[in-house]
Amino acid sequence: MSSFNESDTKAVATIRTLAADVVAKANSGHPGAPMGMAPVAHVLFSRFMRFNSKNPKWINRDRFVLSNGHACALQYIMLHLAGYKVTLDDLKAFRQIDSITPGHPEVGVTDGIEVTTGPLGQGISNAVGLAIGQAHMGAVFNKDGFPLIDNYTYAFLGDGCLQEGVASEACSLAGHLKLANLIAIYDDNRITIDGDTAVSFTEDVEMRFKSYGWNILHVEHGDDDLAAIESAIAEAKKSTDAPTIINLKTTIGFGSLKAGGHDVHGAPLKKDDIAQLKKKFGFNPDETFAIPQETSDLYAAVAEKGAKAEAEWKDLFKSYSEKYPKEASELERRVAGRLPDGWEKALPTYTTADAAVGSRKLSETTITKLAEVLPELVGGSADLTGSNLTRWKGAEDFQHPSTGLGSYAGRYFRFGVREHGMTAICNGLAAYGGLIPFGATFLNFVSYAAGAVRLSALSHLRVLQVATHDSIGLGEDGPTHQPVETAAWLRALPNLAFWRPADGNETSASYLVSIMSQHTPSVLAFSRQNLPQLAGSSIEKAARGGYVVEDVENPDVVLVSTGSEVTLCAQAIDQLKAKNIKARLVSLPCFEVFNTQSADYKLSVLPSGPPILSVEAYSTFGWGAYSHDHFGLKAWGSSGPYDQVYAKFDLTPEGIAKRAEKVVAFYKKRGQPLFSPLISALDDISE
Repeated sequence: MSSFNESDTKAVATIRTLAADVVAKANSGHPGAPMGMAPVAHVLFSRFMRFNSKNPKWINRDRFVLSNGHACALQYIMLHLAGYKVTLDDLKAFRQIDSITPGHPEVGVTDGIEVTTGPLGQGISNAVGLAIGQAHMGAVFNKDGFPLIDNYTYAFLGDGCLQEGVASEACSLAGHLKLANLIAIYDDNRITIDGDTAVSFTEDVEMRFKSYGWNILHVEHGDDDLAAIESAIAEAKKSTDAPTIINLKTTIGFGSLKAGGHDVHGAPLKKDDIAQLKKKFGFNPDETFAIPQETSDLYAAVAEKGAKAEAEWKDLFKSYSEKYPKEASELERRVAGRLPDGWEKALPTYTTADAAVGSRKLSETTITKLAEVLPELVGGSADLTGSNLTRWKGAEDFQHPSTGLGSYAGRYFRFGVREHGMTAICNGLAAYGGLIPFGATFLNFVSYAAGAVRLSALSHLRVLQVATHDSIGLGEDGPTHQPVETAAWLRALPNLAFWRPADGNETSASYLVSIMSQHTPSVLAFSRQNLPQLAGSSIEKAARGGYVVEDVENPDVVLVSTGSEVTLCAQAIDQLKAKNIKARLVSLPCFEVFNTQSADYKLSVLPSGPPILSVEAYSTFGWGAYSHDHFGLKAWGSSGPYDQVYAKFDLTPEGIAKRAEKVVAFYKKRGQPLFSPLISALDDISE
């Protein structure tokens, strides 16, 4: 164990005064938690964290996650002290437009930020994913004498994090998986925004985590007992079969006149309070953003130690490469994010001669093929493996070896009934590097995971969600399980691709584009009911997000649809032909991808001239950007055999043909060609 001296005391005081200055300069933020957690932050970064601030992407760096969004200023301060590309000017720009120190940490914006946090509970759940990532990659690539991947994941969390359900889901699974490489430090300051936790949060956190299977440690004097903090973290690292939570008793806003109360939680300190704080800690009250030279020197030594650690690792990897060239090459490829050459050739293709099957079954076939050529593809289901059809033949479960249920080299995850935790964990897996994770549930229950899905998109993480039972077509389970509104909110998320394939080729295309989209998450919606293979589909066409399935010269109407309704539209067109109504059929499996195509291509698919009718067994919300008239659901679904449910809502070939007739008749009365909905007034003006 190391000894602590006045330089350490000064460093802790520096962190506290910087926290006060950063939040005061922004006139926004949370000074209390950073001030309370300054000692543990200093001990962790100066004594334990293994990182190279000059190379934030070193694969074997320790991961630090600030799950407690109310301490976000603390992370930026520590990154600055540790030598990352966060300057004093960046600290002064905290929470300002286009700064690299936004209101809450965002991966990809600031070097050294591992995952996007702020929404409480997400960070600790991401940390579970990061820990799983290390355990899996280590099991795959480590050899005797070559511990290439052996990093730890450290997470700071608070009372708010522990009250969010997602944290319970993820931490429960972490205990089951015995993730000894995960160390969580609980800032037990007994304060939330509403005040003392006595008003709403009185559970025994230590007993709760003990029941999860975690190792429990306790530090009573977290405000100043640096040696006890160091001892607890060192003890946590000795664990071999359980994650550890350290209950750290702290005083929120330590040093402030309002220390220990909720007033210091979410508002800047007053000027007189900051002045007395600085005097108390031996700083000039008139100086802001002060960093003593001895603190700078201390952290310069920390940065130097980290650079040396990576240099030693590179030497180890060089020796590893000589002895295990194949494994070394594979690790380099995966860490660099390169896909194997020709992997896409494994995607199955289909013709009309192939049988009609549910697209969830087509998805299973695709996953099975991809698992053979993409060793980085890992994932599982939220207790719906037999329904989602996500486990490929020969898959090994990711489990602690002691259970006899699998090993850490396993690529299939049993997430349990934890949709939100599953998705947040997948975010951590994607952020770790070298892995392409997927989760699976029914489409309706992706809504349980909405908070984490949103962060997948905001974080630009390649996370796939396999979402089966995608419509009223699931039948007898009824409205509680039938997603009516789900597609609309998923399509509304920026940087998220919602796919709803109509057949086998479109299913392959959805996986092709999702896997190639390194910075975009995807939700892939698949049917329970059987779907025939379309005559006009191909992987290449569908990969553009929308294409013409069936065409005719000078159409009277364009039918545009997705998923299982594309076939219904094709059958409706046959009926329209008998009435001398010519129709084009368009499949639009992914709005997000279609929107990225050139204007010329989009207008070639959905042209000006004929009216465009959309058909989808969802709420019609969002279709106004693509069609003039929208045929879908105006309310909840219904329980019953799927064909009867479709018939109830007139979503049949006959019902669609009837609606198309009315649309054609209505617009013929207007006597003029229609602009495509893709052409807005603003487009016209700009031209």
